[in-house]
Amino acid sequence: MRVDKLLWYLRLAKTRPVAQAMAEEGHMRLNGRRIDRAHQKITTGDVLTVPFGASVRVIEVLALPSRRGPAVEAQACYRVLDGRPVDLIAAANRNDA
Repeated sequence: MRVDKLLWYLRLAKTRPVAQAMAEEGHMRLNGRRIDRAHQKITTGDVLTVPFGASVRVIEVLALPSRRGPAVEAQACYRVLDGRPVDLIAAANRNDA
């Protein structure tokens, strides 16, 4: 599957053109190697490093989605590896205890 299509299917990009631009900027990494083209192929087990503004997300692709479905379906296709909690409110409550 193409990296731009995967970003769009996983809801990491709002539109497919935005996903293409993200891939072509050259800031993303696939298994540690820089991506500079939107048609870069991705398979299950690959680790993708994606910059989002001032932060960076590191995800492992667990399954290739067949469509751009609901967020819950998209989140089941990848695992976050960067150690940050997904729910920031829950993380704030945990740090207060």
